[in-house]
Amino acid sequence: MQAIAEALVAQGVAPGDLHYVGSRRGQERTLLRGDVALTLLPGRGLRRSLRPSDLLANAGACLGLAAALVSAQFLIGRWRPSAVVSVGGYASFAVALAAACWRVPLVLVDFDAVPGAAHRLLAHWATKRCTAFGPASDKVVVTGAPLRESIESLDRSPGARRVAKLSAEPPIDADRTVVLVVTGSLGSHRVNVAVRDLAQLWSSRRDRALVHVTGRRDYAEISATRPDLNGLDYRVIEFGDMGSLWSLCDVAVCRAGAITVAELETLSVPAVLVPLPGAPHDHQTMNARALAEVGGAIIVRDDRCSAQTLGDALDVIAEDAVRDEMARAVHSLAHPRAAVAIAQVVLGVQA
Repeated sequence: MQAIAEALVAQGVAPGDLHYVGSRRGQERTLLRGDVALTLLPGRGLRRSLRPSDLLANAGACLGLAAALVSAQFLIGRWRPSAVVSVGGYASFAVALAAACWRVPLVLVDFDAVPGAAHRLLAHWATKRCTAFGPASDKVVVTGAPLRESIESLDRSPGARRVAKLSAEPPIDADRTVVLVVTGSLGSHRVNVAVRDLAQLWSSRRDRALVHVTGRRDYAEISATRPDLNGLDYRVIEFGDMGSLWSLCDVAVCRAGAITVAELETLSVPAVLVPLPGAPHDHQTMNARALAEVGGAIIVRDDRCSAQTLGDALDVIAEDAVRDEMARAVHSLAHPRAAVAIAQVVLGVQA
């Protein structure tokens, strides 16, 4: 959302003419920065369960959604915007539906291979849809998923990666193959345990470095149970700056969320992907398949993720020539300057 706003500002839209709308239960309050106003609506997602506690929570969620729908109708009627851009989610559903009712041009932005439920319901009323995956049509523009300029501009040439490794704290031997593991702010327990066990299997390897970003949930456990090593450079961190981490890695192990996939494509990073199980409409598996089908990634199912399966997949990518070929393949799906492309679509539909 912020990347699109920044692209609109770069193309001449005043920050005061933009307005973010998000969810009170979401991360918008902390993630969205800058001079753009932010309004938060009530509501949250439904739980896919028939347990009494979840049914009660879903009743509250429905009431919250109803309140958001009423608020959104009022806000759109008062603001009369030139266009509404929806990136998915419950708050955006309320605002996008209000845009349709007020006949305001509506642009839906789909980052995943499978659109979310809200956007599938709203597709009929959309003026344009911006997608990260094809095919294109009169109504659909394949723009890719927007990334921060600081990520898009990273230099990941072999020479730059050597410099980044040597600049790490402490430095990483530039001749080591660096495997970066990152599975989100919370982290995946299954992947984290598998990677810790992989460090044990690789304990004597002096040709590899394993940079393991656990997320906050498992950091204490993984740190306390890390194996004794005799050669492997194994680093366990809770969080890290993704720009710095992408700049030094040779291969990644990660989930297959839309933004992660877009970063892999743009930065030409070969990867082992472990799609999140239970994601709505299994969209992470569909995202991962798009990369695997062109030869840019290897998929390991979450329920089969172990030290052995990760190690086997990473051994396939061990040779420089294989990684180079995978890097070219994954980059073939990249859409540079996606935020600019989306901003141009938005400007083109304004009322």
